[in-house]
Amino acid sequence: MSTTTVTGQRSTTTVAGRMGALARAELTLLGRSRATLVSVVLVPLLLPFSVRAAVDEMDLKEAGLTVGTVLLPAAVGFSLLFAVYGALTTAYVTRREELVLKRLRTGELRDREILVGAALPACGIGVAQSLLLAVGCGVLLDVGAPSAPHLALLGLLLGIVLCGALAAVTAAFTRTAESAQVTALPMMFVSMLGSGVTVPLEVLPERLASFCELLPLTPVITLVRGGWTGDLSGYDALGAVATALAWTVLAVFAVRRWFRWEPRR
Repeated sequence: MSTTTVTGQRSTTTVAGRMGALARAELTLLGRSRATLVSVVLVPLLLPFSVRAAVDEMDLKEAGLTVGTVLLPAAVGFSLLFAVYGALTTAYVTRREELVLKRLRTGELRDREILVGAALPACGIGVAQSLLLAVGCGVLLDVGAPSAPHLALLGLLLGIVLCGALAAVTAAFTRTAESAQVTALPMMFVSMLGSGVTVPLEVLPERLASFCELLPLTPVITLVRGGWTGDLSGYDALGAVATALAWTVLAVFAVRRWFRWEPRR
């Protein structure tokens, strides 16, 4: 139940109370979908170790990297893509097609509260999962503690916000809940192959790496990896933050402009 303040005969709910109630309802619905739970919980946990063999074949020493400093940011990237971006895209489309979003708009909830409140469970799972994987990779792959933890934490937070906003953008152009799994694939594939998740930018040709630096998830992976290696300069860190913020602003603008609250017919 949401937090309530009573004055005379009038009752008003707080923003935190409204969003908390919506988040609890969304978490309940998330727990009832086995397919979603598998993609949100199990897939991000297994993928980093499934690409271990491919990473072992890369020439990482020349780039100043190790298997651990590649797989650890990759684990965070997989969590952001599957636990946050993919899960939220499906959730937004499903709730819209079921007229849940339309009904919520008739109450006290504002548009941004609906989107953020519905995103809280997935974002919470993404954060917890990323921290768990970071600790696990740090122990199993002998990565050690981060040299610049503030950069890693900043990268994770920027990634959570960005992936949530991009999920709403993708949902705006997705017709059905079934097709959400398809419309989310381009972002996932591009990020996994070009944002340094599975293939570090340091081992790519210079021109291709320069282009990939501008992809949405690249600054997040750059900050997380730089947080552990400690070799990310202040200039590069600011550039990564600026790129992530630019994508976030563009995504928020797109949501405000094109997000649909009623079923697409």
